[in-house]
Parts: sequence; structure tokens; C-alpha cells
Amino acid sequence: MSCRKRQKTSPDKTSDDFFDSLPDDLVLSILCKLSSTATSPSDFISVLITCKRLNSLGLHSLVLSKASHKTFSVKAKNWCDSLHRFLKHCADAGNIEACYTLGMIRFYCLQNRGSGASLMAKAAMNSHAPALYSLAVIQFNGSGGTKNDKDLRAGVALCARAAFLGHIDALRELGHCLQDGYGVKLNVTEGRRFLVQANARELAAVLSAGNTKRPWLTWSHHPVTHPRLRSGCPLMSDYGCNVPAPDAHPASQFMSEWFDIRGGFPGPDMRLCSHSGCGRPETRRHEFRRCSVCGLVNYCSRACQALDWKFRHKAECATVERWLDDDGEGVAGENDGGGDDGVMMVNS
Repeated sequence: MSCRKRQKTSPDKTSDDFFDSLPDDLVLSILCKLSSTATSPSDFISVLITCKRLNSLGLHSLVLSKASHKTFSVKAKNWCDSLHRFLKHCADAGNIEACYTLGMIRFYCLQNRGSGASLMAKAAMNSHAPALYSLAVIQFNGSGGTKNDKDLRAGVALCARAAFLGHIDALRELGHCLQDGYGVKLNVTEGRRFLVQANARELAAVLSAGNTKRPWLTWSHHPVTHPRLRSGCPLMSDYGCNVPAPDAHPASQFMSEWFDIRGGFPGPDMRLCSHSGCGRPETRRHEFRRCSVCGLVNYCSRACQALDWKFRHKAECATVERWLDDDGEGVAGENDGGGDDGVMMVNS
């Protein structure tokens, strides 16, 4: 009786992973959607490390050009050459958020002023409102140059463009410029209108965010008189109403962490903007304006000063009570918004 050898059955080679049969165009479309909706760098990086095909397609210029600004929320302590190259790759792909973020990092942190300003200008030419506003702040302060490099008219023009695009800080900055006649003809009524519009847009942004982790609005029948008892954003705080503070842009978060790691000082006798949501450093001594009452805080812009005054500094300014009149109104000093030092005081 002859014995037949049993033939080994090999797996069918036609039953490969279905993913391999998907066309590249479809995978690219999915990756574009993922990168544009990513809420953190890990959302995107976890896809890149899955397999070689996803890594290759994930670094496609079309995918990188769609990446959201939260994809670039990197920690300053993790900064390295590979991360720098990734941001540069995204910027070269046409991602305006990457242009702005890398531009801010190069200009303020790496002190590569020309390259940083060029990247921010590239984003600004594509109507990127934060880039327009940042360039306006640079023009107002003459950042990266001398005091004589200030261009107030150019700053106001850039600020107006950013405000037209709905940038809240630009609206607030433009309002203060009009009220003070800083770089533009004095127009108190129009300045007040811009400040009211900034508050309205800030409230609309909170409503559209849909944050369910905590109540978006707290209300008191009596106005909160003590600033230390306030929480969240100072919007409408004089009327007993507070909303959660908006998240800082990844570029601002990176700069704050970058200089915190280095002791909180950008250089000898140079300071950071005292508004916690900003992160901008001075590029030369006495570049920023300081509070004319206590002289302990300094700000890169009037918008940062106005926010920090209501949010924090109003409760901490050591000698502020000496400048209050009988009606409780803040009285500004003579050097309001002027002087070589840029000394100024925010009206309460």
C-alpha cells in the first residue's frame, strides 16, 4: 500500500492586507483630513510610525500643507534639529501655520531675525491674522533693530489688516492706538468701538468653542469688585461676568517654555512680556513699555497690557491705590504711552 505525502498548503498570496490595495490618492485624502483636525502632535506622529507606507504618504507635501496649528504644539524642552527640519518641511509645503510658528521661533528664540521675519511675512501674505499682528508688534517696537527702526504707521496698517480678518488682539491694539493717537490720528470714539468689538468677538469665540469641561459663563448679580476673586478671561468682568481664558497659540506657548527653561530672561537686562499668554521677549534693552506706577511689569503691546491689567496686574500693582480718584477711576501718569522708555499706564 503506497502512502501519499500530504502536500503542504501555503497561504493564498492573493489575500494580502486590504490596506495595501487602497490607492494612494484615497490614503492621502484620509491623511489630509487627519492632519487638518489633529489636536496634538501625537495624533499625527502616531500615524507616521505605524508603517512605512503611512510614513511615506504622511510626509507628502499635500498632507503637510493641511496640518493644523495644534500639530505644531511642540514642547520647548523637546526642541531638536529633526523637529526644526519637520517644521521647515511643513513651511516649504505651504503650511502657513508652520510658517508662522517657525518664524516666531526663529525670530525670538533662535535670534535669526531675517529668516524669522521672512517666514512670518510669507504667512501674512496669505492673510494669516496672527502673523499680521506679530509683524505689527515688531514694527511698533522696532524689534530686532534699534529704537529708530520703529514704524508706527506700518504697525497700524498691519494691525488694521489683522483686525479686518477678525484677530481679537489686533482689534484691541487698534482700539488703543486710536484712543491714544499712537501711529494714527486720534479718534476716541472709533477706538472705543474697536474695543467693544474685540470683547464681542472674544465672547463669540468662547461660545463657538463649545467647551463642556466647565461652565463657559459665570454670573454674579453684583459686580466682582476684588480682582483676586476673578477667574478666567477679564471680558465683561466689570459687570460680574467671566468667560474661560482662551488657549495661547502654540508659538506663544513654545516661547514661554523656551525662556522659562533659560531662567526667564532672554538676555542681559532684557525682559519678557508680562502677559502670561504672550511669551514675546525683548530684542534690545528697554524695548517694551512698563507700568508707570510700579515699574515692575512690561508689555510688548497695548493689547497685552490691557488684558494683563484686568486679569492680574490690577490686583498686584503696589502703588495703584495712590492714583485712584474719588470715583475709583484710574488716573494715568504724565508719561502715558510716551517717553524713551516707553513708559505707559493702563486706564482702569
